[in-house]
Amino acid sequence: MDLIKIYKKAGMLTLALMLLMLVGCTVSYKLTGASIDYTKVKTISLETFQNRAAYQWGPMAQMFNQTLNDVFVQQTKLVQVKNGGDLHLAGEITSYDQFNKSISSDGYSSMVQLKMTVNVRFTNNTNHDEDFERSFSAVRDFEASQPLESVQEELVTQMIKEIVESIFNAAVANW
Repeated sequence: MDLIKIYKKAGMLTLALMLLMLVGCTVSYKLTGASIDYTKVKTISLETFQNRAAYQWGPMAQMFNQTLNDVFVQQTKLVQVKNGGDLHLAGEITSYDQFNKSISSDGYSSMVQLKMTVNVRFTNNTNHDEDFERSFSAVRDFEASQPLESVQEELVTQMIKEIVESIFNAAVANW
């Protein structure tokens, strides 16, 4: 009799654990990727985006160019060529600035906003109706008590990721 109770409790415990595991599982969908007609579009040329902002942070242009390149390699089947691609991206980092966002009761800045803007020229040599020139921006806030040097790399990385994702979607996602 005691053995039956133990089996029942073990079965109930197993069922409870399975339900907890099932409730803890989630499914997520990420809408990334391109809507490219690979029968017409096979290549892309990416010019090096220069940092033309008045305020300069050395690694920013290299970080931006690497991230832009990586997104097109990882999310498309396009072959990268130096010149004359079916798709062509060119542009420059036009601004990188920080602004006081809020002032504390003592009259000093309490929050700072960091903003990065990139101007992009996109050419689709198979369909010039899709060509554009547009600026893409991203902002991040940080506490004024933190020196920019301590948060700069992380915030710039986040802004670059956001801007590159916006450029990718505008150029090839078509949704």
